[in-house]
Amino acid sequence: MNQEDVDKEIVLLLEEMARLGTKGEDGKIRCKFGALIKDEKCSNLFEAIVGTLRAAKKQKKITFEGQMLLSPTHDDVDVIELQA
Repeated sequence: MNQEDVDKEIVLLLEEMARLGTKGEDGKIRCKFGALIKDEKCSNLFEAIVGTLRAAKKQKKITFEGQMLLSPTHDDVDVIELQA
């Protein structure tokens, strides 16, 4: 996957986080990893959502605890948008 495709997937990820998550008092969207992983639309949109999450974290678009999230172990971990 080239960088342009990765960037498009990150934009889609942020849109899905806005749809599934909630806005905190700080204005940042928070979404549980489990909500992303278990959502039918997301499962159809993303070939490898874990890879998209890692790429978005590397670009400082989102943050989450740890290096990688795996279901069901990390289903309750917040994925947080960094640019409110």
